[in-house]
Amino acid sequence: MNTPHHPDLGATLEQSRSGLRDSHRRSLMRLLFFVTGSALVVFACLQFLNGYPWVGAGELVASAVLYFGVWRLKTTACLQQWIYAYLVTLFAFFLGIMLLPEASVAAFVWVLMMPVLAYLLLGKREGMILSVPFMLAGGVIYYIHLGQVGSPGALIDLLNMVLCGVLMLMFIHLYEVRREEAEQRLVDMAQTDALTGLANRSNFQGTLNRTIAECERSGAGFALVVMDIDHFKVVNDTLGHDAGDLVLKNIGRCLRERLRSTDFVGRLGGEEFGLILRDVRSPDAFELMDELRQRIAEHELAYGDARIRVTASFGIAQWPDHGREAEGLFRVADRWLYSGKRAGRNRVVGAGHNPRQLEILTVEAG
Repeated sequence: MNTPHHPDLGATLEQSRSGLRDSHRRSLMRLLFFVTGSALVVFACLQFLNGYPWVGAGELVASAVLYFGVWRLKTTACLQQWIYAYLVTLFAFFLGIMLLPEASVAAFVWVLMMPVLAYLLLGKREGMILSVPFMLAGGVIYYIHLGQVGSPGALIDLLNMVLCGVLMLMFIHLYEVRREEAEQRLVDMAQTDALTGLANRSNFQGTLNRTIAECERSGAGFALVVMDIDHFKVVNDTLGHDAGDLVLKNIGRCLRERLRSTDFVGRLGGEEFGLILRDVRSPDAFELMDELRQRIAEHELAYGDARIRVTASFGIAQWPDHGREAEGLFRVADRWLYSGKRAGRNRVVGAGHNPRQLEILTVEAG
């Protein structure tokens, strides 16, 4: 069996904190650091000219740190910490600018940028947690800046700021919620076999790789099982592909019902399925699969006037006894599977196991 390495979409989605993947967030952060650092140099010069040398000096120091960050963000493993440090410092800087005695009204526009940056870089939950307190603080400072809000003009200014801030936060939050839902649906579609509802081959391969990595750390074992429906082509040729689809759906349902919650099953393609049995020894894996084999063989499906009974063959490989890599385990499981098929099908075969053969597929009319 070929086992190409596909991107593990499930793991990638879990690691993504926002609509951007880490590589994209890293690139965006480097751009933000460079642009912010360059802007601070200009603002620092203006602050010196405006009579605020201590503000200008602080902006120059911050600019130097940001230029260092442009280089450091290429390889740092602490990307999230850099993002938080940047956003908290930037938002605090916005508030500091607003607190200046001669602060421009335009400075308060930066309050509206807070949720945009926070949600973009941190995602829905963390973005809201970080941006809301700073936005509230900005609103309070703006209220103080306006002074007497009893006049209609000042009240209009305050309400405009509050309304714009609330709407900005609501729109961004709603967008992020819908984006996460849409992305999850796409990932589910990309990782699920449409016919059986089981994991598809790419998803199964990713789960197998994660299972191997977890077992390498914990020292626990697992069994990889490759299962193939015997004489499946006979069903398609005799009764048509709709009957074959019915058989595959029934097999998928049988696998989901019988396996433990800690196990994992996927359709590898055609009539072939893969199973990952966690924390089982070889004899226990054999007993579990032999029980599943009997259950499949004894089940009869009605298709119009026909009655369909199928059997399945199983090949079992044990980690780490039969290999520590996915490809090696698949080779061993495949070898046992086709050994069982050559011996007569309807068998569970693994190291030290060669059980008796039972009846093979029958398609009965009427």
